[in-house]
Amino acid sequence: MKAEIITIGDEILIGQTVDTNSAWIAQELNLLGIDVVRIVSISDKKDEIFKALNNARKNTDLVLITGGLGPTDDDITKKTLAEYFDTKLVQNKEVLKHVEEFVIKRKAHMNDRNVKQADVPENCSIIKNEIGTAPGMLFNKGDVTYISMPGVPFEMKRMMTQFILPELAKIEKGYYIIHKVILTQGWPESKLAEHLEEWENQIPEEISVAYLPSPGIIKLRLTAKGTNQEHLINLISDQVKKLKILIPRLICGYDNDKLEDIVGMLLNKEKKTLSLAESCTGGNISHLITSIPGSSEYFLGGVVAYSNQIKEAVLFVNNNSIVNYGAVSKQVVEEMAMGVRRLYKSDFSIATSGIAGPGGGTEEKPVGTTWIAVASETMVLSKKYVLGNHRGRNIQMASIIALNMLRKLILGIEL
Repeated sequence: MKAEIITIGDEILIGQTVDTNSAWIAQELNLLGIDVVRIVSISDKKDEIFKALNNARKNTDLVLITGGLGPTDDDITKKTLAEYFDTKLVQNKEVLKHVEEFVIKRKAHMNDRNVKQADVPENCSIIKNEIGTAPGMLFNKGDVTYISMPGVPFEMKRMMTQFILPELAKIEKGYYIIHKVILTQGWPESKLAEHLEEWENQIPEEISVAYLPSPGIIKLRLTAKGTNQEHLINLISDQVKKLKILIPRLICGYDNDKLEDIVGMLLNKEKKTLSLAESCTGGNISHLITSIPGSSEYFLGGVVAYSNQIKEAVLFVNNNSIVNYGAVSKQVVEEMAMGVRRLYKSDFSIATSGIAGPGGGTEEKPVGTTWIAVASETMVLSKKYVLGNHRGRNIQMASIIALNMLRKLILGIEL
């Protein structure tokens, strides 16, 4: 089965609202073995809705629509769908009863706009909205099924989970889409693709490969499609084993893993603690670490040492090191790592010092020059990176690299 997702709303097109609905729906459909061939966002205009519906019917079996079902005048989806499916709006008594009960429970009063929510296209099947007033609507036209849902995420998700997905699972039983994501860190996309070219040319035809770059991480997504689930799982597993041999030092996680979570689990397992000394990352690593529930078990604290005075006074960095080598240097970042370990009496530490940009660079140390150090009781290791000239990206990349350096130190993997 092939599906298309259509989101309706000017607020999406102008960037006022981020379309999280499509991503969630696509993930759920993939789990059922349903191919999402297109995701489209359109404005609240009749001609745009008509055009999108006409395009969708050409190569899909299922069209899922969200948005435009509210009670205000700018919500025109319901009226437009009635016209598109050659019918009229009629009041549905069951929906009206639900709306009345819903409004009364919230100690509010029914008005004309609430009553309008019970007007639905006469030829649609109603999908109950248990936690809202706008019902879902199902239409069939030719061989295509259309399902319109509210744009409010929690209402849409409840409707999908309770009613729509179980029905789709019955229809699509027997076809599978298996994904496996391998997280890599250390090489840019071009170098990784070149290194894996021979492997990629030899993978089974049931499997496709996608490179998904983000700051600091390149994800390899393997996708297998077919009717034999066990066979597909085995094919994916075989390819993952080959990648472990081809790029063992680059792989840092799988699927939805996050480095901050992986590091946290390692520290918990070893019953070890961590402290941070951040300059160019400005506390971002601390943010990532503390975003994980339970991080207080292993994270003791950190220092954002932006000025040289704080590096010296709080982190015990030698003034001569700063004068002779500069704040962005191997000597200073290693002293920061050792100093924060000493300050917090932690088992491990991370330190960062760099020129995040866009200004401040020199010919010797251009924007993006970053030194990162990790330390344990027995050693301190550091490495220099030249990341680029985008400040936000540099901060993200340095944070990811630092966490992976710590992961390798804990596991005894060469940096």
